[in-house]
Amino acid sequence: MKYELMTQEELENEVAGAAVTLTAVMAVLATAVLAVIVYKLFISKKGTAQVPGGWKFTWN
Repeated sequence: MKYELMTQEELENEVAGAAVTLTAVMAVLATAVLAVIVYKLFISKKGTAQVPGGWKFTWN
């Protein structure tokens, strides 16, 4: 691979923001998944949930 230095004009025309966009999309996706999980827990008639640290919840 050959590297070339960019001119000042090319540097000024370069636009950043892909990482910020990807981070925002991933945050929205994580929030949506969490919302679905919480919704399913609240509407279920009975179930069990176990979280790290030995916490276990059971409801009927």
